[in-house]
Amino acid sequence: MFRNGEIEGLVIKEFNVYPDSRGWLSELFRKDELSESFVPQMGYISITHPNIVRGPHEHRKQTDYFCFLGKFKLYLWDNRKESVTYQNKKIIHISDRLIVIVPPGVVHAYKNVGEREGMVFNFPDRLYAGWGRKEKVDEIRYEGDFESPFKIE
Repeated sequence: MFRNGEIEGLVIKEFNVYPDSRGWLSELFRKDELSESFVPQMGYISITHPNIVRGPHEHRKQTDYFCFLGKFKLYLWDNRKESVTYQNKKIIHISDRLIVIVPPGVVHAYKNVGEREGMVFNFPDRLYAGWGRKEKVDEIRYEGDFESPFKIE
């Protein structure tokens, strides 16, 4: 059903790393480098243990701004019927640091393929469960759905 290929609206970029004698610093995002239509609304950090998968799931309206630190395999499927890249899939091997912006309608999952815990920061453009956590969560989950076409290798 899905074929390998690029995904419209997906942004992949390297971290800008500024090393010094103490270690390094990286700007996770800067307003002057973001699309005017993308405005982060919250930020969170997650730790994922080795060989653990988060996802697959998708959002109807939310864009995710992921900052990966560690070794991950990121799976993406374009599930947007109106997209020119509809039914394309892409797998990204992350070996250290990478920023990936995932638009709404793109199913995504990631697996920690390293030997140590991996860290992910996310700065989505929607509040989880809305203002005051009073709305339905914008998430379609496929975890545990054995009929789902979104398979993790």
